Amino acid sequence: MRIRSCTIALTLLLVALQSVAAGPLSNRRAPGFSLMDTQGRHHDLYDYRGKLVLIEIMQTNCPHCREFAKILSQVSAKYGDRVVILTVVNPPDNAETVSRYLAEVKPSYPILFDCGQMAISYFKATPQNPSVSVPHIFLIDANGWIVDDYGYGPATKDIFEGKGLFSVLDKLLAAKPAGKK
Repeated sequence: MRIRSCTIALTLLLVALQSVAAGPLSNRRAPGFSLMDTQGRHHDLYDYRGKLVLIEIMQTNCPHCREFAKILSQVSAKYGDRVVILTVVNPPDNAETVSRYLAEVKPSYPILFDCGQMAISYFKATPQNPSVSVPHIFLIDANGWIVDDYGYGPATKDIFEGKGLFSVLDKLLAAKPAGKK
């Protein structure tokens, strides 16, 4: 009986860890996009093929997003061009709110404007499931596959506030890209 209880507990733990390791929006080809940044430059996801891409979907008035900007600056400093960071904002954010955010936070990575289509495709939002939560990050491998995604919450606090993201990025950079077609 005790062995069975341990087996069940271990199975539940592995399922829980697996759900934290790859979010429900992972393990699929990343939807393409071409979005403009604050300088008027277009960023097409296809242009970053061959690199690890971290996409953050956020809002400028979100306190967790502002805190996470510090982690992203550390990621940028540590990994340089080995990890491409793209931050995406949606309405109600606009040029004015983003300008204030840029002046206060001073990120070293571009902020892209989306009218909602890109976020909808990444979140698989539908009229029945219109949920888009921020901050949320998507990690895209060199072949253009979403290999991990994380939304802010108790189970992912170390990703957004601690050193958990660095462990994930180290693991992804050390791995050979998956041969998915």
